[in-house]
Amino acid sequence: MVARRVAGEPLAWITGSTVFCGRTVGVRPGVYVPRWQSESLATTAGRLLPERGTAVDLCTGSGAVALVLAAARPAARVLATESDPVAVACARANGVDVRRGDLDAPLPDDLAGTVDVVCGVVPYVPAGALHLLPRDVVAHEPRAALDGGVDGLAVLSRAVAAATRLLTPGGWLLLEAGGDQFPRVEALLTGSGFDAVRVLVDGDGDPRAVCGRWDGRPVGRPAGAGADPA
Repeated sequence: MVARRVAGEPLAWITGSTVFCGRTVGVRPGVYVPRWQSESLATTAGRLLPERGTAVDLCTGSGAVALVLAAARPAARVLATESDPVAVACARANGVDVRRGDLDAPLPDDLAGTVDVVCGVVPYVPAGALHLLPRDVVAHEPRAALDGGVDGLAVLSRAVAAATRLLTPGGWLLLEAGGDQFPRVEALLTGSGFDAVRVLVDGDGDPRAVCGRWDGRPVGRPAGAGADPA
């Protein structure tokens, strides 16, 4: 085990689990390891999800965020999607209802326009910046879980589009982002028909995610007041 760690293998792969929002989450080798910095996204999504609402976690990986949602709202319906078969098996082993496929593609058609919360830690690292990540991350963790394309927004922009198909009016979208992406992601949400758009910070007070409420109306119409994610 020490030799594997010295070689840079993620600790969660070696021990078989990590702790996320106080919950033990199984993590198999080859699966993206959930970070504590994503906990604010997960807990905020849990607060925004109605008691008997519906939530979708995109790019669920090990299923950590979906597990937090299910724990916060036991009577709610929580679905997840993931394209990597190893991660799908890992999330299912953790008890997550995960469908294999790209973003919202594997979800049932009757879910459209009915979801209360869509969230995701989707790939958002610009391809040209991947080499700046910690050595063990670059060497071991799945590139597909990290690579967000040339500007880092390739999957984020598609996730926003998916959310507009899934959300019910008044539903919430929460997406993790990084670096200098926050103004662009905020603009992306605003331009796609979301209001009450704001940045969420992690436990260190650093920007970590963007959330917004789906207006469900044509872009440009005035938005009304509503719940606040704080």
